[in-house]
Amino acid sequence: MATDFRAKYFTRTQSAFPDEVEILGTTYVKVEDLRYGTNPHQAASFYRPKDSSGTPFGHMEVIKTGKSGLSETNYGDLNHGANIVKYFDRPACAVMKHLNPSGAAAELTPAPCAERSEPVSPRSVYVRARDADPVAAFGGTVVFNAKVDSATAKEIMTSVVEVVAAPDFEPEALEILSDYETYKMNKEIRLIRLPNLMSLPKWVGEPAAPTIKVLSDGSLIIAEPLLTRIRSGEDLVIASTDHPKHGRLVVRKAPTENEIRDLLFSWYVNLSVRSNGVVIAKNGVTLAVGTGQQDRVAAVRQAIAKAREKFKGSETLEGSVLSSDAFFPFRDSVDACAEAGITAIVQPGGSVRDWESIEACNEHGISMVFTGERCFSHH
Repeated sequence: MATDFRAKYFTRTQSAFPDEVEILGTTYVKVEDLRYGTNPHQAASFYRPKDSSGTPFGHMEVIKTGKSGLSETNYGDLNHGANIVKYFDRPACAVMKHLNPSGAAAELTPAPCAERSEPVSPRSVYVRARDADPVAAFGGTVVFNAKVDSATAKEIMTSVVEVVAAPDFEPEALEILSDYETYKMNKEIRLIRLPNLMSLPKWVGEPAAPTIKVLSDGSLIIAEPLLTRIRSGEDLVIASTDHPKHGRLVVRKAPTENEIRDLLFSWYVNLSVRSNGVVIAKNGVTLAVGTGQQDRVAAVRQAIAKAREKFKGSETLEGSVLSSDAFFPFRDSVDACAEAGITAIVQPGGSVRDWESIEACNEHGISMVFTGERCFSHH
């Protein structure tokens, strides 16, 4: 009976979708039928624009397919991972699980006063991204913005990974990643070369395809893509507000240069976190990601609890920063940050109670900056 159950519910469903479809005047050609959609009983196919050339996903190279190819979730993880690492001009890595980053890391450009160092191997950022949440990283999708070398490949093969994607791979790295006789746990690993990954749109105003959501009755919602206008620390504004009863309030403590780099890093990661989204980061790596919560302070507390679980024995997360994809409706989120040792916050601003959050920041000696834009992601 168990065998019959598995055969009925967990076998691949064959796609019956056509070879070409037209949406909003664009013709899409089928690239392949997928292993399945979100679940095994849902058929799915992958299409690319007929007239496209050199696009990262439409023309990606599947070097190693693994067992039965890719699923819809694999593509979703590839997309969200690429949308994180595209923001960094030095090696960066995102480890994705169910369309959320379990961890992300980037080699950040040193502050002007710091001694510059040579770029590190992608191995370093991979280890930091993986170990940000090693339990969740198990069986995840790993996306790089830099060529994968042999040292990185060897590290990848020390734990279970489902998909590895990068702009390119060194020949020796491909040999290691395909050596399932030595690394039996990753016999079915999938390897993807994503050409021109760094050409993906980043900033508001750049040409980009719209997002399309299909409702249950076939109706469509067409929206502009989620991009950001926050290109540098100069686009971050010290939190302030004018309140009819409390007057003008301004956060007194400005973020340091190191905090600004981490605030930008956490904001770029948060663009691909399911709302309500909160990212705690320090030194270019996520310490914890709070995602999918129905209220803001729950997302903050979730992220803090996850970070504390990782750093058992540490009472605080002193010197870390936090990004929130929407404004704080009350001061409770700032209070939670202060109690945890978080020293800087980036959030959109715009709440009628911004004055409460600003007062809390000044009481606790926390920096807070506004982006003037929200980055909700309801994927």
